[in-house]
Amino acid sequence: MAKLPDQTISTIFRTIFRLQQRLVALLDTATAAEYSLLQQFGDTEETMPELEAIDNVKERLRIPYNRLHRILQQVAESQPAATTDVLDFLYRTIAETEAAADGSEASIREIKRSWNLP
Repeated sequence: MAKLPDQTISTIFRTIFRLQQRLVALLDTATAAEYSLLQQFGDTEETMPELEAIDNVKERLRIPYNRLHRILQQVAESQPAATTDVLDFLYRTIAETEAAADGSEASIREIKRSWNLP
């Protein structure tokens, strides 16, 4: 692992793990909403926009999940120390991931509310 203060490494790992947990939970919520929508209303012209929106949400969640994994690996392989560019990319990725999770959560909540889904 690149030479970083232990506190920084711990904070990075906790933050990334928390975000990945949140992304997985949101993927589960989106998939459950998709399943409920299909079970209750079917794959119809009326449900198609929401089903496509759910697919888009899931993709918006998968991308940052994978990006976090890759950037953490990049930090681990940086020797003797992580470059400023790598760390800047990591912190930017964390911020973008939080924004994507917030937006995705709002989208899922709105679809569930519109269709009265559990």
